[in-house]
Amino acid sequence: MTGWLWSRPYLLLTFTALFWAGNSIVGRAASDVMPPVALAFWRWVLALLLLLPFAWPHLRRDFATLKANWRWVLVLGALGIGTFNTLLYTGLQTTTAVNGLLLQSMQPALILMLGGLVFGEQVRIPQIIGICLSITGALIIVLRADLSALLGLKFNSGDLVICAAVVVWSLYSVLLRKRPVVHPLSFLAATFMIGIAVISPFYVAEIASGRLIESRPESWLAIGYVCLFPSLIAYLFFNRGVELLGSAATGLYLNIMPIIGALLAVVILSEPIRWFHFLGMGLIGAGIVTAARIGRQPIMRPTHEAPGP
Repeated sequence: MTGWLWSRPYLLLTFTALFWAGNSIVGRAASDVMPPVALAFWRWVLALLLLLPFAWPHLRRDFATLKANWRWVLVLGALGIGTFNTLLYTGLQTTTAVNGLLLQSMQPALILMLGGLVFGEQVRIPQIIGICLSITGALIIVLRADLSALLGLKFNSGDLVICAAVVVWSLYSVLLRKRPVVHPLSFLAATFMIGIAVISPFYVAEIASGRLIESRPESWLAIGYVCLFPSLIAYLFFNRGVELLGSAATGLYLNIMPIIGALLAVVILSEPIRWFHFLGMGLIGAGIVTAARIGRQPIMRPTHEAPGP
């Protein structure tokens, strides 16, 4: 079952989008009881504790390779683990859900642009069309097909922090091709450790400023969710998706997050599903299918496939 799932990138990325959509919801919902850096710190500490019993044999075996490629491991851990989530939770303290979704839907275009700038990737017409369709669909869902809502958007400091987080994540996605060829659990454990080291001084500063976790059930539930699903499982699935599809196609597919967000609102919040949800979903799906035509072209991957868990 594990091998079957590990070879199906779109299924892996669907679960990734589901867990990350929940991460944004939890980050926003817990903003009153959980300081942002504390949430990021304990997210990765607990995720590492859960991961280590499974990763330790692979980590010992791959230590020499990780050490030889320490610069890339350091960069990826600092960006994808230490910086992105801290910025995301900080931005969610003050920004609205609409603005947050809107800004995160720009990731595929940024990934494509950075891929061209950093690695000289050729931008193909299907990619451009697919990104435009998917972004349009995401905007329709986020704005509820009301263009006046776009004109009425106001950006604050939280939005600027989310913008920085989006850039960091896009860069992480593009640079993932430089990850050393080691077991996925080894790579996750190494980057989790680096991310915790990056976050730690900021967590100490947050505590010194008097911002502490409020001891409430929702605080512990928030930590429990983010340490397992959007951390341990989703990062493992996302990294594998990049291996199989490349960073551009993977980033584009994650535009299904607005779709999943709408469905979660229906199921959890009992919000009605409207016609613009279906229109947006259709455009996002069309964009993914259109951009999938790049699958006929060779995709840059690691020299050897990383083994499954």
